[in-house]
Amino acid sequence: MAWSQSNSVELTCTNKWFETPDSVSFELSSSNESAQFNFKPGQFSSLGFDINGGKAYRAYSISSVPGSRSLKFTVKRVAGGLVSNHIVENLEVGAKVDAQAPLGNFNNIDCTPKSKVLMVSAGCGITPVMSMVDHWLQDKTPIDIEFLHLAKSKQDTIYYDRLIELDSNVTNFTLKMLLEDNTGTSFPQGLISLEWLEKLVPDFHARTVYLCGPTGFMEVVKSALEHACFDMAQFHQESFTPAEAVSESTGGVVRVAVPDFAVELEADEGSLLIDALERGGVPVIAACRSGICGSCKCKVKVGQVDSTSFETLSDEDKANGFVLACSSTIKSNVEVSLN
Repeated sequence: MAWSQSNSVELTCTNKWFETPDSVSFELSSSNESAQFNFKPGQFSSLGFDINGGKAYRAYSISSVPGSRSLKFTVKRVAGGLVSNHIVENLEVGAKVDAQAPLGNFNNIDCTPKSKVLMVSAGCGITPVMSMVDHWLQDKTPIDIEFLHLAKSKQDTIYYDRLIELDSNVTNFTLKMLLEDNTGTSFPQGLISLEWLEKLVPDFHARTVYLCGPTGFMEVVKSALEHACFDMAQFHQESFTPAEAVSESTGGVVRVAVPDFAVELEADEGSLLIDALERGGVPVIAACRSGICGSCKCKVKVGQVDSTSFETLSDEDKANGFVLACSSTIKSNVEVSLN
């Protein structure tokens, strides 16, 4: 499949099913039946859905393996979430979805594993690590996999049957399931301490660790590893919820101009650039809205912003004034370009 970083491709939803009561998996396919999708296991794609007469984008991890004829995604409902609720409730087979080229440094190609790995996930964070695992198993990579996953209950565990199948039938795959309803291994306060890590995976020091899940969960796991003097060069993590830029109005008013689209409007000084661009009808994509996916990259040609994230931006990009609109607050009158 030919991907372009600047353009999206239109795909069709060809299958959809529930994984848990509040999460669904769906597959997107190209009109070219021979097309195969190439990406690095663990990466994500920004998807655009037609909602309320407009196009809404969000970034989701790809849970299928490279070379497949379709892209698989698993999405969990978020309370008040515009896109996640649309996907769970209203996305139908046959619907058209825009997809941008896969991105993300959290993958098992750039993050090279040792001969032993520890995959740690919670909730929907299981999606990118399962793509990595399935890739290793499909390619028959000689790698020993310990899989540690946390969920509320068996019913709420995404890919539960698949995990049990792998644990039963694959000799180099070992599952450790932690369930908050205490039907699995009991543990305190829904988090993993160093004591539990040492108990569940005694040889974790000999493994490469891949971690994905809610922010608080990941902070606890990372802290436990650091406390254990783990070699953090062998630690890799992903999250779509980093520290976000926060709109903090100072009471002043600034001007935001986008000449390419004949847009000029006023905004509160200290407000987010993405909010001003969207309010002006500028066709900027904000998929993750947390400074990770890079889809809202734009160039500040005049004026000043403060940015909290530079993910996917090269040193050359930064030197040329490119920023991520979702992670940048406006500090003066600015002129912006999407090119």
